[in-house]
Parts: sequence; C-alpha cells; structure tokens
Amino acid sequence: MTLAATKTPFQIVRNPDAPPAGLAGAVLAIGNFDGVHRGHKAVIGHARALAKKLGGRPCAVLTFDPHPADFFAGKTVVNRITPVAAQGLALERLGLDGVIVFRFDGDLAKLSAEEFVSEIIVRRLGAAGVVAGYDFHFGKGRMGTPAFLLEAGSRHGFAVEIVGKVTSDSAGSLEPVHSSAVRKALASGDVAFARELLGHDFFVVGDIIHGAKLGRTLGFPTANLQLDASVHLAFGIYAVRFSVDGRIYDGVASYGRRPTVDNGPPLLEVYVLDFSDDLYGKTVEVAFVEWIRPELKFDGLEPLVAQIKDDEAKAREILARALPKSP
Repeated sequence: MTLAATKTPFQIVRNPDAPPAGLAGAVLAIGNFDGVHRGHKAVIGHARALAKKLGGRPCAVLTFDPHPADFFAGKTVVNRITPVAAQGLALERLGLDGVIVFRFDGDLAKLSAEEFVSEIIVRRLGAAGVVAGYDFHFGKGRMGTPAFLLEAGSRHGFAVEIVGKVTSDSAGSLEPVHSSAVRKALASGDVAFARELLGHDFFVVGDIIHGAKLGRTLGFPTANLQLDASVHLAFGIYAVRFSVDGRIYDGVASYGRRPTVDNGPPLLEVYVLDFSDDLYGKTVEVAFVEWIRPELKFDGLEPLVAQIKDDEAKAREILARALPKSP
C-alpha cells in the first residue's frame, strides 16, 4: 500500500546557509511583496504553476527584511502595508510552502548581480526555478535585470519566468498595481480602493491590550490594538471584520488619537458587534471593509456616544451588504 504524501507545514526561514528542509529545490517567487497585492499574487501564481510543471517542487517566496529602501536610507522610509506577521499570514493563505527571509544588510547589498545568483539562489537555496516581476532589479547598483536573470538561469541550470505588469482601472486609465498605490489609498482611508489593488481586504494582526476602558463605561467596550509604527492608515472610523479563535465577527473600529478624550498615541479600538467574551492577550485579525468617517472632536461624551451609535448603525448596514465573512 502506498501512503499519500503529506504537505510540509508552512514555514518561515531566516538567513539559511543551505537549502532549508522541505524547501530544497524549490521554485522561488522573489521580491519584497509588501501588501501581497494583485501584482505579487500574479508572480506567486506563476511560481506555483512552474513548481507543478517541474514535477511538484516546493514553492516559496524569497524576500528581504528590512526593506532595501530602509537600509539605504538608514531609517524607516517605507510605510509597510504588511508588517512581518500580516505578510506571513497573507502568503500562507496563497498555498505556499514557506517564506525565506534574508536580512538586507551591508554584506547582501554589496553582492553583484552574478554573486547574488551564485551565492543566494544557487548555493544557499538550490533553487529549481525563479519567478520575478517585470520591474524586479537586484544586486549592487540594481544591475540585475529581468533579462540578466533569464540569462543567468540558463547558465546555472534553473528555470526563470518573468511576469508582466498587472493593472488596475483607476479613474478610467489602466495603471500598474504597485505597493505605493496601496500605501497612498490607505493613507487617505480609501480601504475600498486598497482592496481593489490588493485583491483582499487590508488587514492587521496584533495582540489585544488593555486600554483606558472608557468604552466600557459608555456602553461600547472595545478591543484595543497597537498597530506597527510603520503602518500609515488614515485616522477615522471603519466598518471591519474581526477574527479571533477561528471565528469572524462584524465590528466598527476607530483608529486615531481620541481627540475628545486624551489626544494620545494612535490606537486601534474595535467595538465587536454582538460579542461579549474576554479578549485580553489574544491575537486577532482586523480586516477593513469600508471607511465611515474621519476622526472628530466632540464637545463632551454625550455627543460622542450619539455619534458612536450612528457609526454602529452604518457599520451594520455596510457589512450586511458586503461580501460574506471570510479570512
């Protein structure tokens, strides 16, 4: 009797010096993949197809941390759409076998394009194939082009595919889908357009922390999350979906400084509709479905409570007509 092969659990591997167990001879989708938007998904889809074509090879993403732009600037300059936890979750949902993360430091930055291929792709990862986007560049001085990668694959014996641009119809003109466009949408609170570019709701992952508990005294207890400092989302009120312990709930979220109360550090406060369990310490996911209004300052708590009730009603209406609940 032949036993069916079991799929290797999804893994995140950092700075391997040799092909990781379960990912040896993999097909690699290579890039930064911030946001895991529709363009990234096209690259990953081609990588999965190539892995199947090559006899059922493992398929993984090869990416870098910190973002190369942050390294060269010496500080954080890239507003991250998906910090590490959210990025790993988004990639796992695409059916990949794993993610390989190389630290982008001085040693990696000084590798020439040929050295990057021979040292990283061939020696340390033993890749059977590489898939990249049409605008991917690598190596010192960004001298590694898609054309160079195709030629290097031929010399070193690994398959290469280059994926063309993916576009979005924005204001009647077809524009390439880029992470920068997603960042711009989030910075203005346009989570609906961000969803069009991403191919999924923008979401954050975090642990529930204790807050001032004012919401509880007002009749609207909230689950509070501190977002990664690199996430730049417009302050405001949103209709959201809230996931915890494998279940998904509707909610209304406020992200901002609470100008009516304390004007403190930015905080995400989620009022989970029709929910009363204890959430402290739990890791949750919040998916942003639609913008409701900007953050406002009110003359006291009474008008604030009236507005919260209106926000709740609008969130219920929005989520009732939104797509079915799913991760």
